[in-house]
Amino acid sequence: MSAEFDLIIVNGVVVTDTEVGEYDIAVKDEKIAKVVKRGELGDVRAARMIDAEGGYVMPGGVDGHVHLEEPPLFGKGSSADNFETGSRSAVCGGTTTMVPFAPQKKTEDTLLDTLSLTHAKAKDNCYIDYSFHLLVGNPSPRALSEFKTLREEGITSLKIYMTYEALKLNDSQILDVLLEARKNQITTMIHAENGDLIDWMTAQLEKRKMFAPRFHGPSHPPMAEIEATHRAICLSEFMDSPILIVHVSTPQATASIAAAQKRGIPIYAETCPQYLFLTSLDLAKPGFEGAKCVCSPPPRESEADCDAIWAGLADGTFTILSSDHCPFRYDDAVTGKKTCITDDYPEGHFKYIPNGIAGIETRLSLALGEERLKLTKFVELTATNPAKLYGLYPLKGGLVPGASDADINIWYPPGKMPKFELKNEMLHHNVDYTAFEGRTLKQWPRYTVLRGRVVWDREGGGLVGEKGYGRFVRREASSLARPRFEGEWDIKEDGSFGFF
Repeated sequence: MSAEFDLIIVNGVVVTDTEVGEYDIAVKDEKIAKVVKRGELGDVRAARMIDAEGGYVMPGGVDGHVHLEEPPLFGKGSSADNFETGSRSAVCGGTTTMVPFAPQKKTEDTLLDTLSLTHAKAKDNCYIDYSFHLLVGNPSPRALSEFKTLREEGITSLKIYMTYEALKLNDSQILDVLLEARKNQITTMIHAENGDLIDWMTAQLEKRKMFAPRFHGPSHPPMAEIEATHRAICLSEFMDSPILIVHVSTPQATASIAAAQKRGIPIYAETCPQYLFLTSLDLAKPGFEGAKCVCSPPPRESEADCDAIWAGLADGTFTILSSDHCPFRYDDAVTGKKTCITDDYPEGHFKYIPNGIAGIETRLSLALGEERLKLTKFVELTATNPAKLYGLYPLKGGLVPGASDADINIWYPPGKMPKFELKNEMLHHNVDYTAFEGRTLKQWPRYTVLRGRVVWDREGGGLVGEKGYGRFVRREASSLARPRFEGEWDIKEDGSFGFF
């Protein structure tokens, strides 16, 4: 007799973004087939049965901010992880869907060639499912005209920068992007830092011969983020175009976002574990060690800053919690952090340190184990909202019978897993360190299931999934990020402008 289901998961505490309850789950043909009260599946046949033993059963993680195999846009440094190693690291930490970037250089006139190239890098190389954000470095008339084609290709989000010479857009260009994105129901992600302020502060530090890694923090002062966040909100409100402000790090920027949200402006916000766990003390480690924590925006001054970000997660100001996985090897003078060590700068120069840290594998365990978020809020921030924001829900980020892919994390029962110190040797990325080394963890996924197949079994072989099982997912328009007004932005003959 053939099995009725491909997989059943029993005796779990199922957690979604709205509910915690004792349910059993049945999987058939890569989909969630049934979610019923514990014991109600009865005497069914399945190809595999997993006893969750009271552990949490959650939708697989969705990471909406991932950098993989990108060209060197900021000097010598280049990504340590490609699509194979990055997705491998992701699945071992419970992430089943990722949305990395397809970066367009300023010298390029088209987005579609960039998309095609990134597809080629990812195809048959991923352990998990994936899509792409287009990173727009040159919003030329041709590139803007391609937004419609991006939608047809299942790409419904893009990213722009307010800093970095290689990518920075001026306000006029930002408005061009927001207008075209609004027309095509594309969600715009914005890196909000004032590039001119950062350049000015960098010059002041250089005059004073302040080059050590710890000076990366002062070169990106909170005001650079505060001002740019406010400006991004104003531009979004003017164009009524939904935006996501990424990797928010300061209490003041968080407060500005919350105030805009209360006024009904379509502003969404993201933060990352580095702003929950790291501070300027990590940048100030002896010698060159602080370079391990160089990212932008930088870790802020104190634990009080971290507490404010935690509060923003809990109260709903932040829509999603992403990793901003941007990996560079530390002990690497060719493509890694130590490329900035030269005869002129024997201890390195903060301005040239490759900017970013790895975190796709540790994101979920760090946040869940801290026990500062309600379980439903954790699922909302790490799976459901990223799926909704980026047009993936309910296919991803949920446990909806008949609609959701069977992407599932099964965690250990509370208190069953012994606490342990995180060591880089435990991880599966292509990076020789983790910025979270030595932190005490209370949880790690026991099983990860992707479209009904167990791909991570911590006690039964670890990584048991295969490269190439992950596939590209076409996305719809965001079900979260919507304009306030109907109609298109235009200017009338009398000079009045708005949405008509």
